[in-house]
Amino acid sequence: MALRARALYDFRSENPGEISLREHEVLSLCSEQDIEGWLEGVNSHGDRGLFPASYVQVIRAPAAEPPAPAGGAPPGAPGCLQAPCPAAPPSGGGRALPPSQGSDDDWDDDWDDTSTVADEPGVLGSSYPDYDAAGGGGHTSARQQPGHPHHHPGGGAKSSATVSRNLNRFSTFVKSGGEAFVLGEASGFVKDGDKLCVVLGPWGPEWQENPYPFQCSIEDPTKQTKFKGMKSYIAYKLVPSNTGQQVHRRYKHFDWLYGRLAEKFPVISVPHLPEKQATGRFEEDFISKRRKGLAWWMDHMCSHPVLAQCDAFRHFLTCPSTDEKAWKQGKRKAEKDEMVGANFFLTISVPTGPAAALDLQEVESRVDGFKSFTKKMDESTMQLTHTANEFARKQVTGFKKEYQKVGHSFKGLSQAFELDQQAFSANLNQALAFTGEAYDAIGEFFAEQPRQDLDPVMDLLALYQGHLANFPDIIHVQKGALTKVKESKRHVEEGKMEVQKADGIQDRCNIISFATLAEIHHFHQIRVRDFKSQMQHFLKQQILFFQKVTQKLEEALHKYDSV
Repeated sequence: MALRARALYDFRSENPGEISLREHEVLSLCSEQDIEGWLEGVNSHGDRGLFPASYVQVIRAPAAEPPAPAGGAPPGAPGCLQAPCPAAPPSGGGRALPPSQGSDDDWDDDWDDTSTVADEPGVLGSSYPDYDAAGGGGHTSARQQPGHPHHHPGGGAKSSATVSRNLNRFSTFVKSGGEAFVLGEASGFVKDGDKLCVVLGPWGPEWQENPYPFQCSIEDPTKQTKFKGMKSYIAYKLVPSNTGQQVHRRYKHFDWLYGRLAEKFPVISVPHLPEKQATGRFEEDFISKRRKGLAWWMDHMCSHPVLAQCDAFRHFLTCPSTDEKAWKQGKRKAEKDEMVGANFFLTISVPTGPAAALDLQEVESRVDGFKSFTKKMDESTMQLTHTANEFARKQVTGFKKEYQKVGHSFKGLSQAFELDQQAFSANLNQALAFTGEAYDAIGEFFAEQPRQDLDPVMDLLALYQGHLANFPDIIHVQKGALTKVKESKRHVEEGKMEVQKADGIQDRCNIISFATLAEIHHFHQIRVRDFKSQMQHFLKQQILFFQKVTQKLEEALHKYDSV
């Protein structure tokens, strides 16, 4: 059984290399050995990184434990190894997060025999801290000052090169393997199947296209049970177009895949999964919304030239649902992949020759421009999501109610007119009653309309907020590489480094730059494709909506022709 820990308090990460925690969240630990008060593990979103040891309680008992009280179990509680902690969260902790809603999918079935973390609802907010352009040093805040409870330990062994190592060994640049790669410390055998190619397209570097493009549908979510009906879950039918063979996957299998890919590809934006939900997860509306979110996620996976060809993704799409042995073998293989960290960058091949040379200043300018673009896009998507959500709420409640009040008033006038008992006014009374019914119907149209136009737009915005949350770390890796090149050039000028070694650093930085620019290009491509398609759908649905309203009003108008 994998070593796990339970979060005693909320913790909001504020530096590269850290991960956020929620109170009662269950994490898997990479090791129970803390490093100067910090532990490394994987949270319920599949994010791997550091968190304060005093914020968690290590779980040793093989059986499931009841949720720990907010103050934490008392020191020396049976079955637990607890780091010393006060009755309240240690001072200086991260910003509090909303309370956990629990998990709706466990890993205790026949698909796996190991213990993995539970899922928690995600919180998407603005993801653009003002990180600096240095080589992954991150922010300098009170949390990093010596003597503070959240002070990070210092850097590791000195490099053989004279280019300095990062003092923050838990920065994104270091954790991704970017620093080790740029300094020439990565080595390994790259198999043909692991090679990733960046080519020069009309707009600059881009990922080489998938020679065998495909799509994958996600349909027929069905409720299934195990343990003689004691536990329920939802399974989704996946049908890849390139095989035509359907497989069934649960959300936890998507979550496992996301975690593996996010760890393997530090300069590729792996789309975020739709959020977890504990209560009401079998309700029809939630199941439908999640299926649509997973469909968007799958489309972005299949559309990416690199992710679509990854072995773990292929295993996920093709392994028969009933073949437990094959699933576990593929899962173990993915988890033991050696082409991660610094070795991942060895798999990238880039254009060569004078025409393919990258200008350092131009690369930095393009990346800075993209950073500004994504920060503004992040802000605007959040604003549009809020506006669309508020507009949908008004349609479902306010607009429906107001139109039906108008309809009720017309019906009241019709009922009053019926008291005159004049034969020649009967048609007028009927026309007024129909007008009231028409406004009732229009009220219902408003209440139903957000499902057709606003909800799909908000689903797309949620997916892109996930992408935008990935790019600060991707940019951080690239910025760190550029910083090492600048340092090496300065050392050459000062006579502290050989030109050959500096050229090697620049060549390896170019590989990261090519990959980053290729990922930026892909992001813009799918962004244009997706927003074009979604806005066309939105406006078509708006037109159909107002045509329905117009048709209903015209029907009411014609009722008066016979008066």
